Amino acid sequence: MAQVLEEVLGVSENTQKDKYLTFALGKEEYGIEIRYVTEIIGLQAITEVPEFSGYLKGIVNLRGKIIPVIDVRLRFNKETKEYNDRTCTIVIEVNGICVGLIVDNVAEVLSITEENIVPPPNISNEQNKYIKGIGKVDSNVKLILDCEKLLSDFEMPGLNSIE
Repeated sequence: MAQVLEEVLGVSENTQKDKYLTFALGKEEYGIEIRYVTEIIGLQAITEVPEFSGYLKGIVNLRGKIIPVIDVRLRFNKETKEYNDRTCTIVIEVNGICVGLIVDNVAEVLSITEENIVPPPNISNEQNKYIKGIGKVDSNVKLILDCEKLLSDFEMPGLNSIE
């Protein structure tokens, strides 16, 4: 059946391969593998939770599902920036955990093949440990995030059970 769909519609199971959702934090451009992205939403009302601090902004109610939200700008130790009409939340799911990532703005979905992604420089840097690679797109670069490291590096008690 999958082969028939692929032949008739040109759809394959690999349609997400090499696809990245790109977004900006200030002047830097980042990419997230599209397979992790469940949706992009506008800024929601965030409820602060006492145990969350710093880059963990709180939780939002997304159609009955409660998800924690992270300000990626703060996570990467960048200066704070007031949210505006371009600020949005990228909802990702990694290993069964849904989290919202607040970013300055979302750009587009790009195809970046493996041969156009190089390892990040080996610099001891807090931000660098979340960079999986550097994608070369024309004369620009996109910092490819490692979503699993981004979420595994901190503890959010009961994160799996918030529903």
